[in-house]
Amino acid sequence: MSQSESKVERTPAEWITLSISLFILAIIISLVGYIWINEKNQPPIISVNKKQTIRKVNGQFYVPFEVVNSGGETAESVQIIATLKVSSQVEETGEQQIDFLSGGEKEEGAFVFSQNPQSGELNIRVASYKLP
Repeated sequence: MSQSESKVERTPAEWITLSISLFILAIIISLVGYIWINEKNQPPIISVNKKQTIRKVNGQFYVPFEVVNSGGETAESVQIIATLKVSSQVEETGEQQIDFLSGGEKEEGAFVFSQNPQSGELNIRVASYKLP
């Protein structure tokens, strides 16, 4: 038997190292497959909800709100606009901008008005956003 035909036996340390490496590789491949299958390719779905409690402090009315991105992608520069109409005329407006809103994330804020929002019609909406 020549040297080229001799069979080299693996040591237990080599088998253990090979097994651990294959196990780690299988975990990585499984995670990539799981993310690929469950990935949401939805654009940002942004909604704004007005909270129930309006606070009055020093003659100003604070209207809290919550913005939620229930979509799959991230939105940047989310612009929220509030309009207060009294007797069918726009009396006050306000703007808020949220720099970054990832999928499933919530942000809170408040609009400040000098007139009581309960005396008119308050409309809070998402005006725009951009994709990163």
